[in-house]
Formats: sequence, structure tokens, C-alpha cells
Amino acid sequence: MAVRAIRGAVQVDADEREQVLEATAELVSEVMRRNGLATDDVISVVFTATPDLNSEFPALAARGLGFADVPLMCATEIAVPHALPRVIRLMAHVETDRPRSDIQHVYLRGAQALRLDIAQ
Repeated sequence: MAVRAIRGAVQVDADEREQVLEATAELVSEVMRRNGLATDDVISVVFTATPDLNSEFPALAARGLGFADVPLMCATEIAVPHALPRVIRLMAHVETDRPRSDIQHVYLRGAQALRLDIAQ
């Protein structure tokens, strides 16, 4: 069993609590589904949000998906002037038998523009 990092991001239309929670839940669920993971496989998740998102902690959405005993952290991205706005990112550390080349990184909605090389 190896420890792997999985990246992902999602863009929301507005800084509204329900949008942040819904988009984060979608992102986390898709990361888990595409990588064949259960919550027991997750070591920790770091969420970041662009400075224009402050209506809710993205980690709250993960808690609602059953991540009760998984260490979660939220932080703010640096305010780069030309950065894509209203983006929630995650980096999940997981235990998996998958080789690094088989890890599925997930970029949803407008966040696909961040990583055209790996977005699906």
C-alpha cells in the first residue's frame, strides 16, 4: 500500500454558502469515485479557496460525506491578480495500491482550465 496525493479543483458561480458546500461535495465525491476510494483510505485533505470565497469552510462538505475522523484543513490561496476566481482546490493524501500514473486528478466546471493537461 502506497501513500498518494490526489489533486482537484472546482469553480463556483458565486460566493454563496450552498454553492461552496455543493461544489465541494461534488469534487470530493468525484475524487473518491474515480480513484475507487473509501473514507478509510483517506489520510488527510487540505482544502484551499481563492480569497473571494469566504461564505463557508469547504471542509464542512466533506464532514457531511462521512469524513468525521479524517483530518481536514482549510486555507486561503494566495491572491494572484490573474488567477481564476472562485476556485476551491483540494489535495487528498490517500493509501492506495494504484501506481501514481493511475491516480485520477479531478478538475470540474471552470476549474478544468487550471490543468488542461490532466482534466477529464
